Amino acid sequence: MIELGVNIDHVATIRQARCTYEPDPVWAAVEAHLGGADGITIHLREDRRHIQDADVERLRDLAQIKLNLEMAATDEMIGIACRIKPQMAMLVPEGRHEVTTEGGLDIVSQEARLAASVARLGDAGIVTSVFIDAEPAQVEAAARIGARVCEIHTGPYAHAFYTQGRDAESGAVLAELEKIRAAGEATRQLGMRFNAGHALNYFNVQPVAQLPGIRELHIGHAIISRAIFVGLREAVREMKRLLREAQARSLVRLSRS
Repeated sequence: MIELGVNIDHVATIRQARCTYEPDPVWAAVEAHLGGADGITIHLREDRRHIQDADVERLRDLAQIKLNLEMAATDEMIGIACRIKPQMAMLVPEGRHEVTTEGGLDIVSQEARLAASVARLGDAGIVTSVFIDAEPAQVEAAARIGARVCEIHTGPYAHAFYTQGRDAESGAVLAELEKIRAAGEATRQLGMRFNAGHALNYFNVQPVAQLPGIRELHIGHAIISRAIFVGLREAVREMKRLLREAQARSLVRLSRS
């Protein structure tokens, strides 16, 4: 069954805008859980622009579902992860100038350094994921460094979906979706788990959710945005329903083929 990881970074973004104590990311994690989330994702950035160290510690202690800690592969962040021990740590590229993570981690150009980071996390009993573009060379490199999960970057697909007028059958959209499917198949063939995420929303998520073998989707901005109008619990519930519907249709097609 496909799972939904809810990224709650932007609950902390609102809090940090006023340098106050509310809204509380822990409360957001509880609401997401009650809405059907299978996991919580947070990104502890080097500049601490939203999630803070104390948030990570409190969420690790209090969250009742899986905690996925996104982070750059720096000594500081690896050390924090090894001390706090989230259930999963996802290595991502990070730039101080970017608004959000743009583009996947280039494993090919830094295999030795990333392999050492993955080994440290593994020794601490943490499942390691890597956020990568839908490129065969990056999938193969992920396997070589010992990653157990590949999260395939869905940003190019989401961009094509939007620019093509939300036409899921346009050539540009189908081409990007095929790249994700192929990367997911390669991931699974190499013995890793196939996850995906970035810029997915209520309009574009179902074609991705129907891809064979996909295990988790990590979605944040769209859910937090919708929560402004309907509440976080309901926003998560609506997204989870879309994932379940999409996967059910996929299973029906497979049974008929």
